[in-house]
Amino acid sequence: MTQLFAGDCCVPVLTQPSADGEAAVRDRLGSLDPYIHSVGADAVEIHLMVEGMSCGGCISTIERTLMAIEGVSAARVNLSSSRLRVVFDPGAVTPEHLIAAMDSQGYRAVPYDPVALHAGRDMEERRLLRAMAVAGFAAANVMLLSVSVWAGNVQDMGPATRTLLHWISALLTVPAVFYAGRPFFDSALAAIRSGRTNMDVPISLAVILATGMSLLQTLSGAEHAYFDSAISLLFFLLIGRYLDRRARGKARSAAEQLAGLNAVAVTVVSPDGCLHACAHTAVEAGMTVLVTAGERISVDGVVAQGRSDIDTQLITGETLPEAVCEGDAVFAGAVNLAAPLKLTVTAAGEGTLLAEITRLMDAAEQRRARYVGLADAVSRWYAPIVHAMALAAFCGWFLLAGAGWQDSLMIAIAVLIVTCPCALGLAVPVVQVIACARLMRGGVLLKNGSALERLARVDTIVFDKTGTLTLGRPELRDVAAIDTETLRAAASIAATSAHPLAKALVAAAGEKIVAVDNVTEVPGAGLIWQGRDGEHRLGNRVFLGVPESASGEPDTGGPEIWYGRPGWDPVCFQFDDAPRPDAARVIGAFKKAGLDVRLLSGDREPVVAAMAGRLGIEEWAGRVTPNDKLRYMEDLRAAGRHPAMVGDGLNDAPALAAALVSLSPSSGADISRNAADIVFQSNRLGGVWESYLVAIRSEALVRQNFAMAFLYNLITVPLAVCGFVTPLIAAVAMSSSSLVVILNALRLGWTGSGRSDRVPSVKSGIATTDGVTGKGLK
Repeated sequence: MTQLFAGDCCVPVLTQPSADGEAAVRDRLGSLDPYIHSVGADAVEIHLMVEGMSCGGCISTIERTLMAIEGVSAARVNLSSSRLRVVFDPGAVTPEHLIAAMDSQGYRAVPYDPVALHAGRDMEERRLLRAMAVAGFAAANVMLLSVSVWAGNVQDMGPATRTLLHWISALLTVPAVFYAGRPFFDSALAAIRSGRTNMDVPISLAVILATGMSLLQTLSGAEHAYFDSAISLLFFLLIGRYLDRRARGKARSAAEQLAGLNAVAVTVVSPDGCLHACAHTAVEAGMTVLVTAGERISVDGVVAQGRSDIDTQLITGETLPEAVCEGDAVFAGAVNLAAPLKLTVTAAGEGTLLAEITRLMDAAEQRRARYVGLADAVSRWYAPIVHAMALAAFCGWFLLAGAGWQDSLMIAIAVLIVTCPCALGLAVPVVQVIACARLMRGGVLLKNGSALERLARVDTIVFDKTGTLTLGRPELRDVAAIDTETLRAAASIAATSAHPLAKALVAAAGEKIVAVDNVTEVPGAGLIWQGRDGEHRLGNRVFLGVPESASGEPDTGGPEIWYGRPGWDPVCFQFDDAPRPDAARVIGAFKKAGLDVRLLSGDREPVVAAMAGRLGIEEWAGRVTPNDKLRYMEDLRAAGRHPAMVGDGLNDAPALAAALVSLSPSSGADISRNAADIVFQSNRLGGVWESYLVAIRSEALVRQNFAMAFLYNLITVPLAVCGFVTPLIAAVAMSSSSLVVILNALRLGWTGSGRSDRVPSVKSGIATTDGVTGKGLK
């Protein structure tokens, strides 16, 4: 690794790792094939844990180093989780080459393991605590000795006594600095060896200079020494580093939390009925597993035996348990609450819904927003600028102002410390991680890290109807007004069909149906049952010979089926695609927030008009094709609007891609095919509203964090250059600025409960009349 001077900043240039370096990686880690996953025809990805990162500058160095390697198409680091995702062409570069390149930069990379990562974090926190305890002990005692020196100087303390107190301070300070300063020194030394700088270089330089200058002063019998400043500086830096690690643990990656939910062992049922424990990574599709009450399900499967209630809050965001029985699908991540279940495995390991959600969350957390680019740019320029400022401050005070070299050096040290841009580097990532975690708790998955930033700028929100505003399944209208005997008879015939309207009719009848035989299905027409009293028919109007004049089109324009039996007039069953339970409240909330709400649907205009009137949407259009929706979104963008599209993510993919930001409901089976930026998992629209609220709040917090970081530098840097800030005060200020930014971001997780179904009641602005309540969109 060498340094190229380009403009005013140093740009790292990669020197290719040697064959010995790659061989050393293979000897240390063994085969990396199990950790590589295909993401395309000529692309694979690997997730690594990175040791040695301390700041935003480290992120920039790692990413630029890897992106300089031919064959690497993406490299993203999550500082909060110490996780690195690399996408590369396996024909052009090997994973050993990537890890060796990172070794050459002073970073140690190993395959990602959540358990090992958690253990490593605990070990690092304990190491920081021990270092902080040593520094605190030394700082307290050296400060007492320094008070004695200060008081003695006022009372004409003799040179011998003062020198003795300085030597005692040195005996306490020097060993403490070497031990407690290792977290900073090791990082700085690794950076310097690889020809780069990081945040720990100026910090280490400041501590070593302060200690070394104090030793020189003591050896020469000078009046002043600065052991108290050196060790107290280190003590406060360690406090800041420790609290920073703790805060990052609180805001740790949502994807990491999900990855830790897999059970270590799964109970597999062999063909002969015997039970044996098996690692979850060894389970394959087609196996039968037993999930006991209280156990978390670690595979996707279908219930083969048993009835129980399961907690699906992680998957759907629903807080109420869901009843499951034979034939029902269940997904990894759910918790079995009541009774044992035997499941036939349909997907395990990386093929489960939980693994897919984990990948989506991790990708969302690692994608960059425009603010992150600004923070990375500042981090790249930091090292040369801050060192130049410190040198200028020393030269200015020593050569121009006539100050002593000791005082000039102390001012330069204070400049080195106070200008550390840790707060700026944390301004965006910590907000992004907390936003992802909060939305995940409400059943909302963020597939693109910049989606919230774009959602905060939205002024128009366009909804699809079927499957978005509605549940996408028909429901029988006016059940209470239908004759019970007629409903029972029709539903008994419908029970033999898999048609959606037949299923809706059976669901409306409940347990009133009776089993019937001799039912014949006429494709595209209906069902015929030969009863004791003659032929019964259930199907469309033409199948029953009902003339068009017999009944006008239903008010809703929704689907219908007819039932005819001997001696009775045909009966019409009318169905609606029911709106989601909170659709009206969500629409009303968006309107009260000042957004322009619109509805586009491919359904017939009477159907769309009825739904628009029911939900209070004034602007709507029916019989809209996917290409029409695409052009509509493009026209909105061309007119200077910032539209969001909420659609089902399948047939609306072009419009979703054209929108500024896109959201979509999704079932577990559909999530990998979804084209939206944000996916909400429950049967409620509250996830859309929650996403908007979190987006607005995240934008505000990021702006606040940047403002605080820039204000900190605007105030402290001139004060340090002018000599008003000591190294000790600089350390306290630098650590405090990082903690303030982190605590400010954590407020996003404290606000609200994280449930996506919490939508404020909106009692005004919603039309309740039938039919068309607004103007159609042309």
